[in-house]
Amino acid sequence: MPAHQHVKLSKLDLMFRIIFITLGATLMAVALEIFLVPNNIIDGGIVGISIIASYLTDVPLGLFLFLLNLPFLFLGYKQIGKTFALSTLYGVSVMSLDTVLLHSVPPLTNNLFLVTVFGGVLLGVGVGLVIRFGGSLDGTEIVAILVNKKTPFSVGEIVMFFNVFIMITAGFVFTWDRAMYSLIAYYIAFKLIDVTIEGFDESKAVWIISEESTEIGDAIMDRLGRGVTYLNGEGAFTGYSKRVIFCVINRLEEAKLKLIVHELDPQAFLAVGNIHDVKGGRFKKKDIH
Repeated sequence: MPAHQHVKLSKLDLMFRIIFITLGATLMAVALEIFLVPNNIIDGGIVGISIIASYLTDVPLGLFLFLLNLPFLFLGYKQIGKTFALSTLYGVSVMSLDTVLLHSVPPLTNNLFLVTVFGGVLLGVGVGLVIRFGGSLDGTEIVAILVNKKTPFSVGEIVMFFNVFIMITAGFVFTWDRAMYSLIAYYIAFKLIDVTIEGFDESKAVWIISEESTEIGDAIMDRLGRGVTYLNGEGAFTGYSKRVIFCVINRLEEAKLKLIVHELDPQAFLAVGNIHDVKGGRFKKKDIH
């Protein structure tokens, strides 16, 4: 079997990637230099370490952001690939340069509440854009992936431990109230990263096991306008064949789908899970009359 060859990005895709990584890295720099850093509020990961190191040494933040991320570019290349490494190098370079250019710009506000909220929002949107278009601005997760292979801890647990350590350090370097504001900003950024990557139109996957599968499937198609797929299953305990209904809906349709299932079979097994990307197939909703 021939090996699968890497497919190069088209010129249009490459242009979009460059534009949005540039935008994301610039938003990150604005969040840092115009809101967070002048008020001694930090982010997690390599960015947080860079902020603390810059504060203690008076070396420009942009230099630390670039140098401390360099080792992770090599790890990213080995773990994820050349395109990811180059996208990350470009994003980190833009972010580092922008922080240098913005360093002399005075902060928009010194109100800690506004700084935390707006800094966290810009941080999350910026990081989310870069990740969505194939890059990264922080090497923490790459380290977590490597550590995860040698320890029983998940990637999320390793990142959380790493960031808790950084926030505690910030409490000693700055003040404990700044460390607590930093946690709030980090939480806001974390949520905005998810929204930026996944979008607001979150979809849900639904699995239904029922003796009334045909009636339920017809009702979903007629009353929700969604297509369904029937899967063949077998109960592990009983050994009986079962028909499983699978469909994808949006979050606004969940309540109505549950009502349909309950009306036709109150004893039906129903499982609903969040999914963040739907492509192809016949997901488009048909009109309901």
